[in-house]
Amino acid sequence: MAEIQKRKERVAIMSVASNSFLVVFKVIVGVIIGSVSIISEAIHSGMDLVAALIAFFSVRTSGRPADTDHPFGHGKIENISGFVEALLIFAAAFWIVFEALKKLIEPHPITYAGLGVAVMFVSAVINYFVSRRLFQVGKEADSIALEADAWHLRTDVYTSFGVMAALGVIWLGREFYPAYHINWVDPLAAMFVAGLILRAAYSLTVKSIRDLMDVPLPLEEENVIRGIIRRESAIYGFHRLRTRKAGHIRFIEFHIKLDPQMSVNDSHNITKILEQNIREKFSESAINIHIEPCDGECEDICVAGCLLPEEKRKKYHNTHRNIKMF
Repeated sequence: MAEIQKRKERVAIMSVASNSFLVVFKVIVGVIIGSVSIISEAIHSGMDLVAALIAFFSVRTSGRPADTDHPFGHGKIENISGFVEALLIFAAAFWIVFEALKKLIEPHPITYAGLGVAVMFVSAVINYFVSRRLFQVGKEADSIALEADAWHLRTDVYTSFGVMAALGVIWLGREFYPAYHINWVDPLAAMFVAGLILRAAYSLTVKSIRDLMDVPLPLEEENVIRGIIRRESAIYGFHRLRTRKAGHIRFIEFHIKLDPQMSVNDSHNITKILEQNIREKFSESAINIHIEPCDGECEDICVAGCLLPEEKRKKYHNTHRNIKMF
């Protein structure tokens, strides 16, 4: 786990460094050539830089073990990080739309459009490779903070190509059709960039809030847990499966029904086996298993998760009912 934490921090630092370079690069070129789309991309990269800094802070904090002030660990800091990043992206997108509308109302000539094309190409290439690395480590470490940062940069790749195409049209138009003024393409491209940013911000907001609201794990993950429980022949049934996720940590709890005559030691060993098998699938998990005796009282909640064959279930139920009568 220490090695994974180091990898998470290293890739977060890499994101901070690349975004810092791109912000300065785009601002300088955008001001020189007077392109609102490049300046909007610089703002986008600035938001990415803030997001990268937040991701780095949250990754470092979420790796701390549980303590007296945070008995369930620090995992939710990653979800909070994702939500804050989404709000920043929303703000940047609305600012870009505002500036683009001003440029549409009062067109501004663009100089050195070819330089702008080169800047956007360099930006797209750098962000592609950095985002690919963030996706890789984020998936391995199950880190929503790194995944959010990766989506920011991947969106930047798409928007950079969009701006590059717009500046390319202006550049070629000026070379071959100088009589036509098509500088309006630049703010139009900026608004397209804003639309893509808003879409990414919405998706990130939904994902980060989902875990903050303690919704269950995805159905396929819960079915994996159910399958692990059903494989243990000593378990007569299970119920009250509840799951949630905080950052990269999954919280799993459920009740199991066992033979009333089973020793405490044997029942404890069954819970250890269950925990081990679940952690083989979900390594970062906090698991709480409650043991109950199967006393033959088949309530609805028990029937739904009963693992006894139908005939054995009836026989077991009748046996315990007779024992209670005496």
